[in-house]
Amino acid sequence: MSFRRVLAAGAALPLLTVTAPWAFADDISNDLDATIDAVAEVMPLNVGGDAGTTTLAVTPRNGDGKNGCNLTAATTLTLAIASSDTSVATVSPSSVTFTACSDTKLLTVTPHAEGTATVSARQTANTTGATFDLTRATFTVDAAPPANTAPTLTIAGVTDGASYTKGSVPAATCEVADAEDGPSSYAATLSAVASPYAADGIGSRTASCSYTDGGGLQASSSVTYSIVDATAPVVGYTLTPAAADGDNGWYRNAVTLDWTVTEADSPSSLVLTGCEDTTVTDDQAATEYTCQAASAGGSSDPVSVTLKKDGAAPDVPTVTALPAPNAAGWNNTDVTVSFTDNGDNGPSGVARCTDAVLVDTETDTDGRSVSGTCSDAAGNTSSAAATTVKLDKTAPSTPVLSTLTDGASYDFGSVPAEPTCTATDALSGDAGCVVTGYSTAVGSHTVTATAHDVAGNASTASVTYTVMPYRFSGFYSPVDMGNVLNTVKAGSTVPLKFEVFTSAAELTSTSAIAQFSVREVSCASLGTALSDAVEVTTTGGTALRYDATAGQFVQNWKTPAGAGRCYAVTVTTNDGQTRGPALFKLK
Repeated sequence: MSFRRVLAAGAALPLLTVTAPWAFADDISNDLDATIDAVAEVMPLNVGGDAGTTTLAVTPRNGDGKNGCNLTAATTLTLAIASSDTSVATVSPSSVTFTACSDTKLLTVTPHAEGTATVSARQTANTTGATFDLTRATFTVDAAPPANTAPTLTIAGVTDGASYTKGSVPAATCEVADAEDGPSSYAATLSAVASPYAADGIGSRTASCSYTDGGGLQASSSVTYSIVDATAPVVGYTLTPAAADGDNGWYRNAVTLDWTVTEADSPSSLVLTGCEDTTVTDDQAATEYTCQAASAGGSSDPVSVTLKKDGAAPDVPTVTALPAPNAAGWNNTDVTVSFTDNGDNGPSGVARCTDAVLVDTETDTDGRSVSGTCSDAAGNTSSAAATTVKLDKTAPSTPVLSTLTDGASYDFGSVPAEPTCTATDALSGDAGCVVTGYSTAVGSHTVTATAHDVAGNASTASVTYTVMPYRFSGFYSPVDMGNVLNTVKAGSTVPLKFEVFTSAAELTSTSAIAQFSVREVSCASLGTALSDAVEVTTTGGTALRYDATAGQFVQNWKTPAGAGRCYAVTVTTNDGQTRGPALFKLK
């Protein structure tokens, strides 16, 4: 059975109340519970609280004998949605249209006052030709008094897990949001700092908040953060004296090293490595001292200081003057005075000695004093005893020779006496004049006078002269000279007659004759010498004599016995000259 009512155009369909055995094509239901039934569901709400929602959906029932959904793309179902008491609750939207069985429509219910209201659906348009059960869409709104909502509590200023530098930690505050009591703010409760460095305020800290609202609801929150020392300790030092009092960074006197370590934020965490204050009093080579500090803020870079001390002067240097002076303490050539170190008594080592000094200018009689030093690298100095250099490079005056005349000729026996010499020296003084080369012998001679001063300089002067020999006339008759072989009877006496002259006079003293020499020679060696018999022989003594009447020397030579032998006879005068020979053959 079916009923049909014709309405004026645009008129809404009335809400139909259908009783069994009416058969519905499909159901329109809410989702306030899991079942689709005729029992009206209840939506509890609080006045002033959140709105409630439910979803309307289509469920095919096939009660009209048609399988599946009656809603297609070409058919629609429009419903009016209304609250029975809008003062208690209102619903939106107020109208929904389904175009397919898969359509759903969200209803939002807003409570306004305490009480109960029914939300129901009413068909306003249906182009499907089928009937829909709308009772399952109906539900009751139960609006209770406003609920006491729990407060919301947050902690501001600090963040959970964050790290903050000591001295820069933000203030932690409790921020309360409460719908009933309104917002409020107060300082958070801070725990003690927890860590090995808690005494310095370095470590973990918890900020806690707790709040109970007027309705007795509570909220609490906490955050834990870290307080850190973000700065490593600072290492410094001072030296007393501040700068080295020697050369090249060396200290010659005691030096004190004092370390300073600054750690303002976490002093109890400070750990020092090295950092011992030191006073260096003993000499030492370069020695490194190091200080490194670590704390909760990290580790400093190591700071190093190198100290070296040498307060000992080098050994007294050796002074050497070259060439060495003569026994009188004078030099006559340039003198180099050098200074040589003899080692260093300290660790710095000898750096340098005074450069060698060249004395190349003549001094006075007191000499020139030369001194020098040797210094070590630290600037300690030792001085050598001054040495005195006396320098005379000027030769004495040219010596003057006495008695001899340069280029003169003198007869043997008439040579002037050996000369003397004189010279002067204005600086170191005259050390004497020596004459060499003097001779009275026949020949050319050069006499040299050498004058010396005390410094060893010398000057010379020379005179050349000639000593003339005696003139020898040769043996007179009866003896022949030259390449003549005088023949004479063996055992007879032959008079040897001759004269000797100087350049100006005849010599008459037998002292002018040194000796006669008779030397046997090989007759064969005489070759083809001419022979000439000695016509005159004599008797009497054989001693040399001067015959003043004849004006000649006479030497009687008694010939040896033995015929056939040959002899050479010579005479040597006191001037060293040997005259002859006269050749003889005995018969």
